[in-house]
Amino acid sequence: MSPPKTPLLDRTPTPPELRKLPERDLKQVADELRAEMIDAVSVTGGHLGAGLGVVELTVALHYVFDTPGDRLIWDVGHQAYPHKILTGRRDRIRTLRQAEGLSGFTRRSESDYDPFGAAHSSTSISAGLGMAVGRDLKGGRNNVIAVIGDGAMSAGMAYEAMNNAGARHSRLIVILNDNDMSIAPPTGAMSAYLARLVSSHTYRSLRETAKQLAKRLPKFFYDKAKKTEEYSRGFWTGGTLFEELGFYYVGPVDGHNLDHLLPVLKNVRDMQTGPVLVHVVTQKGKGYGPAEASADKYHGVNTFDVVTGAQVKPKANAPAYTRVFAQSLIEEAKRDDKIVAITAAMPSGTGLDLFEKAFPERSFDVGIAEQHAVTFAAGLATEGFKPFCAIYSTFLQRGYDQLVHDVVLQNLPVRFAIDRAGLVGADGATHAGAFDVAYLACLPNMVVMAAADEAELVHMVATAAAHDSGPIAFRYPRGEGVGVDMPARGVPLPIGKGRILREGNQVALVSFGTRLGEALKAAEELTAQGVSTTVADARFAKPLDEEMLLRLAASHDVLITLEEGSSGGFGAAVLTLLSEAGALDKGRVKVRAMTLPDLFQEHDKPERMYETAALDAASIVRKALDTLGQSANARRDKIA
Repeated sequence: MSPPKTPLLDRTPTPPELRKLPERDLKQVADELRAEMIDAVSVTGGHLGAGLGVVELTVALHYVFDTPGDRLIWDVGHQAYPHKILTGRRDRIRTLRQAEGLSGFTRRSESDYDPFGAAHSSTSISAGLGMAVGRDLKGGRNNVIAVIGDGAMSAGMAYEAMNNAGARHSRLIVILNDNDMSIAPPTGAMSAYLARLVSSHTYRSLRETAKQLAKRLPKFFYDKAKKTEEYSRGFWTGGTLFEELGFYYVGPVDGHNLDHLLPVLKNVRDMQTGPVLVHVVTQKGKGYGPAEASADKYHGVNTFDVVTGAQVKPKANAPAYTRVFAQSLIEEAKRDDKIVAITAAMPSGTGLDLFEKAFPERSFDVGIAEQHAVTFAAGLATEGFKPFCAIYSTFLQRGYDQLVHDVVLQNLPVRFAIDRAGLVGADGATHAGAFDVAYLACLPNMVVMAAADEAELVHMVATAAAHDSGPIAFRYPRGEGVGVDMPARGVPLPIGKGRILREGNQVALVSFGTRLGEALKAAEELTAQGVSTTVADARFAKPLDEEMLLRLAASHDVLITLEEGSSGGFGAAVLTLLSEAGALDKGRVKVRAMTLPDLFQEHDKPERMYETAALDAASIVRKALDTLGQSANARRDKIA
């Protein structure tokens, strides 16, 4: 029986220590790193499958390249947990996605080993090219390596960057982490040999010599010779597309075999000309049985039992908003065969996986391509269909020009289901839906709604389905609803009309979205303190319910708007209305807009984030009393 191996991960807290090890020890480091990541994520939850798939690649990259001097950029950041453990953050890895803990994504302020912050897809090659050009302008010699997954390669931005990189000929290394599409599976020893061969100095020297000789031939023959070499290499290794974009293609390489990875990465590191793409094939969830068997379910996980893989599912008190949307849309689609649904690579995140099961021919996943998704929906609308484009608030930002130019300008009836509105907890600022109200409500022709609870969301899906006169959007948060009675069927709401839930005559709380529950709690407390309070659900930020708002302003001392969004949204629109109508001229009503603060909030539990943002019931009460006190003092001063 062989003695147990001495742990190596403890001896390699940062890449410089890792690079002191002999290559034969790297497999043990990878095994320990995988076990450490599984154990850590079982405690914190987070993105599991993608990180497990790049353990060996992470070890190899930090071993071969001189990070952080060599810039290593992880696209999206889902796969960066092993990178965090290897770069001095192992002692904090169990604070991942927790309050005041490590971010779930790469972050410049967190470590010198994170040269670029990420969380949205397909930015790495563009950022890497910028770094490479910056290096060249400064006369530097360091390497720049961008690691991008095959899913992220569905975004047009990645090809825009590659096209630019190929034209510039800047020295840039792109690692294509192929863990799903299997563009070209590795074929064992022959694949590894060919990848090592075409990346070697000898091959590249012979290739360059042949090119110089061929240049002495007439241009026609030179072009033919060049194409022959490229396509001959492409026949054996693949990568013709990348060659056409100006990259030197190497691969495919088995991303879990360090004996294959290390020599190829060393060869690529030592190349001195042009952009290179290394095609690495990996498996999501590699090394952990439950994750290997169910990659989708283990992409993002709750806390789980390491032995069984069983995830801890929090007890649901009410249905999740995302599921309510999906089921409501399915019910509408049963009655209307013109309804179609579109997602940008987020079928389960938006609930459209349920719609796809019910209506496979009317469901479209366009990949990580929000710009295309929006214009694709516009095209469907021109043909008389009723497209529902379901996109996270923070991702819809990427399709804003298309939304303005292709949808709103043409007044096309595209329906935008905006998931993850407001704060999103552990995913933090990169996924917080803070800005959609402000960037949508400023557009002509646009209708903008926000659901106060899950029942209201059912009605808003019906409203959007019935609205054929132009674009319409409705927003709803992450997580579960509030537990209200659900309607059997959605009923279209009158466009631009809110509702009053309780009547008072001193303070009016006008909520847009799911702060309504906190507004009702605040009203109870204010009433207990002798302050007569009205609570209204605006439902619409555009068009506003002008009659309701002007009446409330005329009959109350204080009017407070509430929203889970940035300044410049619902509250700003209300202030503009009241100002233009002269409702503020006499100074009777004091108006305050309660919005998210003008900063990017750190990740935490959602309820704590809203408390920090001063959008909880206690903060609403304080705001109302402070403003009411100011109003009363002002009246007394006037009388005196």
